[in-house]
Amino acid sequence: MTKSYKYTIYSCYVGYITQAIVNNLGPLLFLTFQQQFSISVERIGFLITMNFGIQLIVDLLAAKYVDRIGYRVCMVFAHFMAAAGLIGMGIFPFLFPTPYAGLMAAITLNGIGGGLLEVLVSPIVEAAPTGAKEKAMSLLHSFYCFGHVGVVILSTLGFKLIGMENWRYLPMIWAVLPFLNAFVFMRVPISVLVEEENRIPIKKLLSMRIFWLFFVLMLCAGASEQAMSQWASYFAESSLHVSKTVGDLLGPCSFALLMGVSRVFYGKCGERIKLEKFIFMSSVLCVASYLLAVFAPIPIVSLLGCALCGLSVGIMWPGTFSIAARECAQGGTAMFAFLALAGDAGCMSGPGLVGVVADHTSKWGLKGGLFAAIIFPVCIAAIFLIRKEKKNAPA
Repeated sequence: MTKSYKYTIYSCYVGYITQAIVNNLGPLLFLTFQQQFSISVERIGFLITMNFGIQLIVDLLAAKYVDRIGYRVCMVFAHFMAAAGLIGMGIFPFLFPTPYAGLMAAITLNGIGGGLLEVLVSPIVEAAPTGAKEKAMSLLHSFYCFGHVGVVILSTLGFKLIGMENWRYLPMIWAVLPFLNAFVFMRVPISVLVEEENRIPIKKLLSMRIFWLFFVLMLCAGASEQAMSQWASYFAESSLHVSKTVGDLLGPCSFALLMGVSRVFYGKCGERIKLEKFIFMSSVLCVASYLLAVFAPIPIVSLLGCALCGLSVGIMWPGTFSIAARECAQGGTAMFAFLALAGDAGCMSGPGLVGVVADHTSKWGLKGGLFAAIIFPVCIAAIFLIRKEKKNAPA
């Protein structure tokens, strides 16, 4: 049985690579959008907010309907929507009445596909008959990071080969991956996470204090990650004044690579380190990396801060998923959907906060926005510190 699920796990890896594409290809083109279509920084920031806002709505609907429709149908649909959104990114801005409306339409399709993938990939792997779930979850989420690295490196190479003036062909080429993976999900075996009679009812789940703790952790994890990830390319070009190639490779690419390293490390060595302690230490490093990116006087050191941020946020999202699955074992798909909703709310609010603060602090600009985002890893550190003190307190 375990062997037959090998291809299910592999296709889930590709599913997370697909999500990395739909979330991170657009930010590489933000400056191009601004220059070619005369779009303001605030409106570009709204594209990020819209992407994760759509994913948030999909997460909410998935909590109620995914178990009724079935994992397989939803996964196939998610991949086709992601492919359609990527094709639309290259076509819609030139077809719609305004380029911005075309980008919004493409982002909507990407958001639907990405939202369903976030809800479904983790419970499918969690339900597969394999051992060491916490390590497996961390390893699974590393493919999002390496997908992000692949997007940056291959897209940078593509821009060099075909020229930035032909950027619209790159999203169409990337659409091939989710299109093909949709057909794989039509055939691979898929297990249900928790049988219907054993699931905690949604109403009861929402009344549990521990669930809301995980909800806040996921929100802060998504915000800590995407506040830097979504703005790293723009930050390198506009605030640090380095070339696009250097900025993308040392900014978002290094960020994603080190985020993946963090997840692979825990996936291989997780039994030696308590997960809660690892997340707390990572949140402290996250605060330090944001401060380094904002206040370092040398651009290369600021880019090092961006990269270290990737190392620090790597465990936050999959680690919270794993702790929640351990402490709310009967939460089922609904719990994963609500946690994905919280994560996407963070992915939306983190970059959104950065964009708004940047537009309203003319002296600091994007550095001021990134400094404001420190609030999210600070909250994660505080939550785990309070939990530890409560556990150590005398009865």
